[in-house]
Amino acid sequence: MDLIKNVKDLIIGERSNTDQIREACQELILDDKKINEIMARFLKEIQLGLKKETHAKADIKCFVTYVQDLPNGKERGKFLALDLGGTNFRVLLIHLKGDGDFEMQSKIYAIPQSIMLGSGTQLFDHIAECLANFIKEHKLQNERLPLGFTFSFPLKQLGLTKGFLIRWTKGFNCEGVVDHDVVELLEEALKRRGDVQIQICAVLNDTTGTLMSCGWKNHDCRIGVIVGTGSNACYVERVENAEMYDGPDNGKTHVLINTEWGAFGDNGALDFIRTEYDREMDEFSINKGKQTVEKMISGMYMGELVRLALVKFTKAGLLFGGQGSDLLFKRYQFFTKYVSEIEGDRPGSYFNCYDVLEEIGIFHATDEDCANVRFICECISSRAAHLSSAGIATLINKMDEPSVTVGVDGSVYRFHPRFHDLMMEKIRTLVHDHISFDIMLSEDGSGRGAALVAAVASRDAQ
Repeated sequence: MDLIKNVKDLIIGERSNTDQIREACQELILDDKKINEIMARFLKEIQLGLKKETHAKADIKCFVTYVQDLPNGKERGKFLALDLGGTNFRVLLIHLKGDGDFEMQSKIYAIPQSIMLGSGTQLFDHIAECLANFIKEHKLQNERLPLGFTFSFPLKQLGLTKGFLIRWTKGFNCEGVVDHDVVELLEEALKRRGDVQIQICAVLNDTTGTLMSCGWKNHDCRIGVIVGTGSNACYVERVENAEMYDGPDNGKTHVLINTEWGAFGDNGALDFIRTEYDREMDEFSINKGKQTVEKMISGMYMGELVRLALVKFTKAGLLFGGQGSDLLFKRYQFFTKYVSEIEGDRPGSYFNCYDVLEEIGIFHATDEDCANVRFICECISSRAAHLSSAGIATLINKMDEPSVTVGVDGSVYRFHPRFHDLMMEKIRTLVHDHISFDIMLSEDGSGRGAALVAAVASRDAQ
């Protein structure tokens, strides 16, 4: 027996660092069986969110947006858009000229950390000041322009211009905003200034903006998805299935639903695929126990998930000869852009990887280390792409239309070198055979989309 044990120990001892890392990373790879189970659970959660009886306890809230008309390409006029969804926000002036022709001017404004964690009054006063400055720069003080307000946080809407914040995400934690109408808070901030004329026509989520922006050019667009700092999706649902819709019966058969899918898994539905990295990430987040799938997909967390894996394998002596660096061991210092850069290296080349490792203070990496770092990045980014694909495919199958275009925006989708291809490949294996689909990058989606919602609302009012 001792001889057998010694031989086993010898065999285990001969396993390379690469073999051990690849074996440990298998838990990050979603096979077809797991993806099919994720899709079944996701559909069940969507249905709970749509029904009156179960909406209150559903994790995926499926909020009604009250947007019922998609653009027809003939919208005309000047419109403002305010796009708030992360550490920066944009103000846009969009001149729609009809038939897909438009002019757009925009400016990005920063939100300091102190305001992100300060009071709601400070936040909306800051936004109102930037809006006023933009309007003055473009000499629009004497015009009363319709504005579409993209507010990319979980929002319960009671109408096209009434939306109550459910909870902050993406590192925001402003007091006095949760459970308040964000349109009213912005209007009050503008009123305190009294120097600009703005008519807020609609409040919407960035996914709605993405869908509207793509729908302006492609009338098959039925789903809007964001994979950026956060992650979410909206889609077109039949009014009869949207039991929470309480708007007027105007004979319109469909309404846009903001799923808020980032909360999928908050009730434990995804525990069967969560790893120690996901659990540690959640433990040290400012919204512990919330936005479970968002923490597995989005750009705010992807780099940190990779860092946690790198730390584990370094401490186990499998990476970098067991020697890390101060930055490697510091939370949130391995940025998601590093993941895209490392995966952007040509096969067999580690130029970007060496650069990234040197940026975080690791100067002693080998080619084997770089190959393993790249593999860890690929496992975590592929999992994110496949989770996104599972959600999109579920929505496509649920709508069951012959042809569907999916509008996608967000920094992860835009800048990760493989994300689009991973999604196309995976969704193709998951949607019903009789459905054709395409994925379309949304250009200035959440901004232009906000202006288009305002334009459609103005068109309807007229």
